[in-house]
Amino acid sequence: LLVRAARGEKVERTPVWMMRQAGRYMAAFRAYSDKIPFRERSETPDYAVELSLQCHRAYGMDGIIMFSDILTPLPVLGIDFDVVKGTGPVISTSVRTEEDVNSMPRISFDEKVPFIAETLQRLSKEAEDANTSLIGFVGAPFTLASYTIEGKSSKNCLETKKLMMADETGENKCISLFLDKLATMIGEYGCHQIENGAQIIQVFESWAHQLSPAGFEKYANPAAKKAIAIIKEKHPDVPVIYFANGGSSYLELQKDMGCDMICLDWAVDMAQARKILGPEVPVSGNLDPSVLFGTKEQIEQAVRDCIDKAGGPGCHLLNLGHGVMQGTPEEAVKWLVDEVKRYK
Repeated sequence: LLVRAARGEKVERTPVWMMRQAGRYMAAFRAYSDKIPFRERSETPDYAVELSLQCHRAYGMDGIIMFSDILTPLPVLGIDFDVVKGTGPVISTSVRTEEDVNSMPRISFDEKVPFIAETLQRLSKEAEDANTSLIGFVGAPFTLASYTIEGKSSKNCLETKKLMMADETGENKCISLFLDKLATMIGEYGCHQIENGAQIIQVFESWAHQLSPAGFEKYANPAAKKAIAIIKEKHPDVPVIYFANGGSSYLELQKDMGCDMICLDWAVDMAQARKILGPEVPVSGNLDPSVLFGTKEQIEQAVRDCIDKAGGPGCHLLNLGHGVMQGTPEEAVKWLVDEVKRYK
C-alpha cells in the first residue's frame, strides 16, 4: 500500500508512517537508548532490527523504517563522526579546502558499514512476514556537507555559507566538489539499501531551513537531484521521496527533483502545497508533530483535515511534518494511526 502510494497511485485508503517512529517517545525504545550508545545501537543488527520493529508491532504503521542515521555512510569517504548524548552528532574530520575533498578515499559500503546490508536483509524478511513496506533513507548532499563542515549541529551554518560565497567568487571550489562527491556516494548508498531489501528511499534534506531559495536552487537542489537520478537510473521502480525540512517556502523549486513524491514539512498548509506543486506531484506529510500532545478528538480531526486537504482518502501518504517529538504520549501515536486507517 505504502509503495503504491509513494509511486503516486490512488490507493484504497491513506497509508501512514512517521518520521522518528522508532524513537524515544516509546518506553520500549528507551530501554535500549538509556543504556546503549547511539552508534552501537544503529550499527549492531540485533539492536537496529529490534528498534526498527518495536513501533510497528505496537501501532501497525504501513511501513517499517530502518533504525539508522543520515551520517552513517560518511566513514566510506573517510569522515569520522560520533553521536554524543545531549549534544548530538560531532564530526572530527575537517573539510575546508579543495584538497580536503580531493584527498578523500572511497571505501566500499560492505567494508565500512557491513551492518546496513544485514539489518536491511533481516528487516526485509520481517516486513514480508508482517505484510508491510520497508523504508530505507539517506541524507541529502547539502545536509551531509553542512553537518561535516560545521562539525556539529549549527544554528546558522556560517562556515558552510562562507564556503558557498567563496565558491561563487571562484576562490575556493570546496563546497561544489564536496556536494558532487557526496551526491555520488549517497546515490550509490540508496542503491545499496535497495539491493538489500529497501522498497522505498526517503532523502532527508534536514537542513533546508538554513538555505534561501537562491541557495537551495544553486547548491542543494542540483546535488540532491544527482543523488536521486543515480538511484532512479538503477532502480526505476523503487519510489524515492524527498523531504526538505524547512523547505516549504520554496516548494516551487522542488517540482523537478526527479523523485516520486515530495514530503512536506508542517509549516505549509496541505491544500496550499497541493496548489503550488500541482495535482501531478504526489505528496506526503504534514501534521504538526505537536498535535500528538492534544486530545484524541483533536488528533483525529487533524488527521481528517490533512487527508481532506490532500485530496481525500487514498490521495497522499500521511506523515508528520517532522519527527515524532520526545515526550509524545504513546497512546496518541496509536490514535493517529488508527484514525488514518479508519478514514476511508
